[in-house]
Amino acid sequence: MILHQDDVIVVVNKPAGMPVHRSRLVSDGDAYLIDVVRAQLPGRLHLIHRLDRATSGVLLIGRSPEVAATLGQQFMQRSVQKTYLAVCRGWPAERGTLDYPLPGVRENSERKAAITHWRRLQTTEVSVAVNRYPQQRYALVEITPETGRYRQIRRHFAHLRHPLIGDTSHGRTEHNRLFKQYFGSHRLLLHAHSLSFNHPLTGERLCIEAPLDAEFTRVLHAFGWLLPHATSRASSALPHPQL
Repeated sequence: MILHQDDVIVVVNKPAGMPVHRSRLVSDGDAYLIDVVRAQLPGRLHLIHRLDRATSGVLLIGRSPEVAATLGQQFMQRSVQKTYLAVCRGWPAERGTLDYPLPGVRENSERKAAITHWRRLQTTEVSVAVNRYPQQRYALVEITPETGRYRQIRRHFAHLRHPLIGDTSHGRTEHNRLFKQYFGSHRLLLHAHSLSFNHPLTGERLCIEAPLDAEFTRVLHAFGWLLPHATSRASSALPHPQL
């Protein structure tokens, strides 16, 4: 789980389905990530940012209030670059940006600026009928959010009509069910793949990547998709899965 640690920071790979910490919105977790890390490392730990419970990937933790404040300032100034991998329904444009303000946790709350950039990496067609369509299209996308609103990526891709697979709040039940039945995927296919930031003491630019878990990796293998650094960007086609 720990990707990097030194005297001032810890970077971890959060598992999908594990809440980051106990809150008024989440109080039913079997385990909370910050508690798991605290059991492994001595000293005080301070969360710098959050990931949704269903999302996996890179999470940054400070080891003092001063370091937490410095890193928090980088997030506020948008000098931290976050890159995600996700699987969505349909084939979005090869590249795009969505500038669409979003409310907070409550839908009737004030909308704030929310900007998401994406790049389509791979595509596939699956010969399984859903509703009136005999084949289904899916894509692997690399996503770079410029802002960090509540469930921003999930809500933005739902707005684009390319909901993420495994999203039980903003996605499509029939496509989530298809991935469970044919590909053994029961999770939200959204992963915080890399985080780039300046080290709070040395100023060195760090880029830390989190590997995909077995379930996400299984989906990539099923579609013949490659990870971004080796992506051919060629479309693939799947035969009808064996029942």
